Amino acid sequence: MIPATGTIPTPAGPLVLRTVDPATDLDLLAGWMNDPDTDRWWALAGPPATTAAHLAAQLDGDGRSRPVLALLDAVPTGYFELYRADLDPLAAHYPARPHDLGVHLLLAPAARGRGLAAPLLAATAARLLEREPRCTRVLAEPDVRNAPSVRAFARAGFTRAADLDLPDKRAALMIRRRADPTAAT
Repeated sequence: MIPATGTIPTPAGPLVLRTVDPATDLDLLAGWMNDPDTDRWWALAGPPATTAAHLAAQLDGDGRSRPVLALLDAVPTGYFELYRADLDPLAAHYPARPHDLGVHLLLAPAARGRGLAAPLLAATAARLLEREPRCTRVLAEPDVRNAPSVRAFARAGFTRAADLDLPDKRAALMIRRRADPTAAT
């Protein structure tokens, strides 16, 4: 199970992450998926059934992924997919460690350009690391051409570790490691 739901304080305001409910969230998410800038990276534009099928795969019950709606000050601001990177096909493309967690972010069209991605990513990664003690790092693999996303991950404390040739894109492997409180400063 991916341990990230609940309220998280951020510099931008309180962030609530809750598991997506297709019965109430489908129209909102389908609208976001049909935004041209979103579709460029997510390739899920189409009727609500397209988004519903994607969500069904995320909610399949095996515990390897959790689709969550991000509400900042109670306003829907983004969609995250939190997943076990070590159990994902991604693991075949990098030196996976047990309990690696991954994150995909879709920032709502109305929330873009406001500097929100980095604080939301930082808070979410910190929550994942806090709630899953076996996880030593959180990963992301944005398309290398998606410069705003790569920059947001970097501002959120992720380091670009490598570029990966994945089946559907060339990706920047971004890693945020757990801080070691015993390490010398």
